[in-house]
Amino acid sequence: MIKAAAVFSDNMVLQRGKNVAVWGECDEAGRVSAEIAGACGSCVTEGGKWSLILPPMQAGGPYEMALSFNGKEVRRFFNVMIGEVWLCGGQSNMELELQNEVNGKKELAGLTAEVPIRFYYTNKVGSVEEAIECEKNSGWGVADPEGSKAWSAVGYYFAKKLSADLGVTVGLIGCNWGGTSGTNWIDTEHIIGNAELAPYMDDFKSATEGKTLEEQKKEYDEYAEYDRVWNEKAQEVYKTEPKIGWQELQDRIGKNLWPGPRNSFNPFSPGKMFESMLMRVCPYTLAGFLYYQGESDDHRPKTYYTLFTALIRLWRERWGDDRLPFILVQLPGFKYAADPDYKHWCLIREAQMRAFETVKNTGIAVAIDCGELDNIHPVDKHVVGERLCLQAEQLVYGTEDDAFGPIYRGYMTDGAELCILLDHAENGLEVKDGKLTGFELAGADKKFFPAEAEIRGDRIILRSQEVSEPGYARYAWGNFPEYSVFGSNGIPLAPFRTSRTDE
Repeated sequence: MIKAAAVFSDNMVLQRGKNVAVWGECDEAGRVSAEIAGACGSCVTEGGKWSLILPPMQAGGPYEMALSFNGKEVRRFFNVMIGEVWLCGGQSNMELELQNEVNGKKELAGLTAEVPIRFYYTNKVGSVEEAIECEKNSGWGVADPEGSKAWSAVGYYFAKKLSADLGVTVGLIGCNWGGTSGTNWIDTEHIIGNAELAPYMDDFKSATEGKTLEEQKKEYDEYAEYDRVWNEKAQEVYKTEPKIGWQELQDRIGKNLWPGPRNSFNPFSPGKMFESMLMRVCPYTLAGFLYYQGESDDHRPKTYYTLFTALIRLWRERWGDDRLPFILVQLPGFKYAADPDYKHWCLIREAQMRAFETVKNTGIAVAIDCGELDNIHPVDKHVVGERLCLQAEQLVYGTEDDAFGPIYRGYMTDGAELCILLDHAENGLEVKDGKLTGFELAGADKKFFPAEAEIRGDRIILRSQEVSEPGYARYAWGNFPEYSVFGSNGIPLAPFRTSRTDE
């Protein structure tokens, strides 16, 4: 007999306008066929697996999809829609659930099964064996006040706008996990084979050196129990003191040891989630990827460009489409109030912008204004979701909406002045609270000082009494920086520096 991969279920959304991949497993040889809305595809099983292609279909539904083996129907999927499908990847800010979003309760109250958004939740597991067990109860969900509580809030707001603008059903595949490094979402071969990324594997090997698998399992099990009890204590404290500081919380209930020991049983080890989560939904036919990640790689910001571009290439390779759209969220402003500004998130943002500028068929949602001091999980996800949607509509669907705020293009110097040249500023620039802030200048000594700024049309002129001959400039250059410039569409000027050698 045969079975389809768990990502195929009742209520699913299939991608319109593309060849649709359908696959699964089998325990005997034969021919597998699938049919939906007059579209048919078939294949012969091979090595206990099967994979067929359905021809491109137009948006519509609901339909039923029949799956047959050797001419006999073995499974029928109900309430299937054909529309747009996007995968929501990344870490906690993509994972943040709609029920915890600032307006989530209001959004949930208005959801019904007729709302044209569907969601598939990829189980958060650290091994293929766990994934297989969890998938027995997995499936696509329709919009519902209860059932949609755990949906990605960013994904929901993206889909809400996209479905309204295109008039089709939007399916989201949530494949994300809070606190994950980009190295959790690529295979270990790509890490080991890259000199810049190899230190991630070196850390893992160093932590497990001389330890048997039995010792590693005992070590991880002890941590998991400690973490379970710690989280129970933390929730009790948060009920009465929701604004308690992180350090004070740990002083009271003990140190938080997350993510636990680096070893073979920790799901946060390199490559784990790539195999146990991402590859469980690959190659489900997509319109593209949405990606919100980077916070957990801030300890190695200077290698993030290499890591991120390797991830984009690998995901596209595994989906068999080198041009599959990939749209990212540039990290917002953040730092803990008690911490100094380490100026490493600005390096992550720079790497994200470089990836957008150098990798074809990508988009970027600038979100420097969407962060919160002392809260790494800002709860207002509406703006981020809509900016992702604007990027998708311009990149993928060819709309004429202005999806970009101003982006740095270059500079010129004229004596004591430095002129910033911008793209996407032809409709004018606006200033937050009427005060231009966030700009800095440096001379040949690379010592930066606050700069006075003046807008002249689509350019910004900088000067500083401390810098007589400016050679370097930067803007919003910090973890939780000042920012002040927006495009006429309300999207902020992306953080930048004029040279990566200014340090």
